[in-house]
Formats: sequence, C-alpha cells, structure tokens
Amino acid sequence: FPHQYTEQEAKKLGVVGWVKNTSQGTVTGQVQGPEEKVNEMKSWLSKVGSPSSRIDKTNFSNEKEISKLDFSDFNTRY
Repeated sequence: FPHQYTEQEAKKLGVVGWVKNTSQGTVTGQVQGPEEKVNEMKSWLSKVGSPSSRIDKTNFSNEKEISKLDFSDFNTRY
C-alpha cells in the first residue's frame, strides 16, 4: 500500500504524524496540526487516498486540542 501519497499530502498541508498498515488490511495513524489543516487531511483520507486504495469507511477518534505537536514530520511506520 503506497503511503508516499499520504506523506506527500500531509507535507503539502503542513500536518505531522504517522500512518501504518494493520494486519487486518486497514490503515491506522495519527495526524496533528492546525484544525483546518487536519480537517483537510481528514477529507483527503476519506475521499481521495492513494491511487490504488479503496476507501470503504474512515473513522476518526480521540480528537483533542494539544498545546504542542508530538511529531516533527509525517512518516510511515512499519
């Protein structure tokens, strides 16, 4: 599953965090940044995604205000 598209989109929007594949064939991750940028990323993940991906459903949880970012960039975890 090519996550370089997700990384490119995150870097373009200026959000940080990570993404990884799960053993169930789904994708999990964390996104941090300004609220409007995070919302743009959520929209991209829900509607666009990587060219070869099929998006059946997206679930966003644990949303909260943070005082500082926990990550310095956006990357893929394995």
